[in-house]
Amino acid sequence: MIRANIAAVLRVAIAGLLLIILASAANVAAQPLPAEPPPERVDALLKLLADPEVRAWLERRAGEQPTADRPTEGDTSIQDLLNERLAVLRTEMQALFEAAPTLWTVLSGAWSQLTGEMSDFGLFRALLLIAAFVGLGFAVEWIYWRLTPGVRHRIVDAPSDTIGDRLGRIALRTAFSVGWFASFGVGSVGAFLAFDWPPMLRQVVLGYLIVFLLVRLAQVLSRLLLSPPNERLRIVPMPNAAAVFWQRWLAILIGWFVFARVTIDVLRTLGVEMPHLRLVGLTNGVILMFLLIAVAWLRPVARTDGTMTVAARGARTSGWFWTAFFVVLLLLFAVGTRRLAWLWLVALALPALVGISDRTVAYLLRPPGQTMAQAEASTPSILAACLDRGMRLVLFAGALWLLTWAWGVDMHAMMAGDSMGPRLVRQAFSAIVIVLVADFAWHVLKTWIDRTLATTQDTAGEDVQEARRRARIRTLLPIMRNAVLAVLLVMTVLMVLASIGVEIAPLVASAGVVGLAVGFGAQTLVKDIISGVFFLLDDAFRVGEYIVSGSYKGTVESFSLRSIKLRHHRGPLYTVPFGALGAVQNMSRDWVIEKLSVGVTYDTDLDKLKKVVKQISKEIMENPELAKDILEPLKLQGVEKMGDFAIDMRMKFKARPGQQFTVRRLIFAKLKKAFAENGIHFAYPTVQIAGPHDERPDEAAVAAARRVMPAPTV
Repeated sequence: MIRANIAAVLRVAIAGLLLIILASAANVAAQPLPAEPPPERVDALLKLLADPEVRAWLERRAGEQPTADRPTEGDTSIQDLLNERLAVLRTEMQALFEAAPTLWTVLSGAWSQLTGEMSDFGLFRALLLIAAFVGLGFAVEWIYWRLTPGVRHRIVDAPSDTIGDRLGRIALRTAFSVGWFASFGVGSVGAFLAFDWPPMLRQVVLGYLIVFLLVRLAQVLSRLLLSPPNERLRIVPMPNAAAVFWQRWLAILIGWFVFARVTIDVLRTLGVEMPHLRLVGLTNGVILMFLLIAVAWLRPVARTDGTMTVAARGARTSGWFWTAFFVVLLLLFAVGTRRLAWLWLVALALPALVGISDRTVAYLLRPPGQTMAQAEASTPSILAACLDRGMRLVLFAGALWLLTWAWGVDMHAMMAGDSMGPRLVRQAFSAIVIVLVADFAWHVLKTWIDRTLATTQDTAGEDVQEARRRARIRTLLPIMRNAVLAVLLVMTVLMVLASIGVEIAPLVASAGVVGLAVGFGAQTLVKDIISGVFFLLDDAFRVGEYIVSGSYKGTVESFSLRSIKLRHHRGPLYTVPFGALGAVQNMSRDWVIEKLSVGVTYDTDLDKLKKVVKQISKEIMENPELAKDILEPLKLQGVEKMGDFAIDMRMKFKARPGQQFTVRRLIFAKLKKAFAENGIHFAYPTVQIAGPHDERPDEAAVAAARRVMPAPTV
């Protein structure tokens, strides 16, 4: 399932990128024809208009004209704009229909013109020349391949266990791929440019050499990112079958697009008019659309057993979606609604690219020994968070640049203009940048806090000071995370409001007045928050400690700005406001002294008892599982008091908080066993019934008295 999601996300992103190619092919008709040299009179008029005095006089005359009849920007209604757009669309469609019957004639004439201009050199020789330079490029590439066996073996044999190993291998593969592509470019295009050729031959041969160069670039990049032969070298996570499929089809689609674009440029140079160029561009767009639809239906998908296969047509709902998407997108570009088409394209492709970026970063920066699923479930590293959010910034910036380029927006004029439109664009751009930067800062800080908290969860084998430090970190960092989030949200909102022209000074003043009123009306809440701050500053308790405050007792599980959650040792959970805590008795801080009392009979040998207790203490300290929790061994303090029927002996030991109960139970068990072995008896109250010396006591009465006063248990 995970691999299927990877492949699905990657397919969406690649389809989005390829749709840019489709859009460019359909948009080629919008490019203007090269301007012809103006006549002499027109040239003289242009020079006259460029004179500063003439321009100043024209501006004064324009200012003197009455402005009542001038149409303003607000006078144009939506209906007028729509009618104007429909008229332009009808004109363009009519031009296309009029140019369709003569398209073949125009193309035949262009072919005749091309063969005529290249008659000295020969068209067949031009094709041989293209093949020769392409072959030369492959020859130089082969030489480069033969000269770098050590680098290739180093890349294949390089370890990939740690993050540093993976990043180092990616850097080495990138450098090798750059050299690989450069060798082909130098051998083909570079060798061709080293000679002087006729203009038409130069344009034709160079154009189609660039086709081969860009196809080779697509193959090198796809091999770098997808690495079909070796999954260990793959940068974008996906199954092998999907990697092979996309590497092949990327080269086909990019090759067809570049070939069509170069052909249109050659036709434009040969003097083909714009309506015919639009028909050629539309035809190329239709062919590219069918290729993309074929990709949507033939792409491999994951089965339930983890293998890849081509699903049946009835089960490929996404295939119908992409078919409809490609058709609608081509129609949008064909009818001239390019802005809407580009916006739709970016809105669909951007989330897919963000998903691919996230999964790629998680795959490359996964900790050693973790699978992709484990890496996605675990807390990312700070480097992963920086790269993840940094890639998002780059993708959003690229999307904005693509929209401004596709819509024909002049950013310099937009940034310098003072009218409503440019001002709104600047404000929106500033707001987007502020939100993206705040998102980057929040996720980096959140990742650092989460990873720090994750490292403090494992407390096995640590000393007392380290345990205290980690407990304090677990206590303070959650509050710090909430505080950072609140501060970032407030600052982001204020900065966004300031960027769109809202005066925030009155807003801040009003917020202060409202906060003062709320403070008076919610004194209990303010008391709880302030009390919690001082409790934390005093380090009165930490997460995981057992505290007692009045009638509340339990282990600290968590706390917010105004309350603390205590888990009682029997299960109930108390949520106590900080203001209601009062004096806090921390039962888990530093150490605890546990005192034990046992009663022995008056005929007990106290020296022997002391030796027995000392031997028990020695046995306990020899147990490594118990000794680590005992700070001071068991000691006999001596006689506490002389009772009616027993001598009370007092013992004590010092242990870690919470561990004294285990040690005390073991001590009692050993005392019971050791006393029995050494003839030491626990004292308990008895009743003696005595009569005259010659009379024996009534055994029934003695038994009844013993039942009345049973011996206490220790």
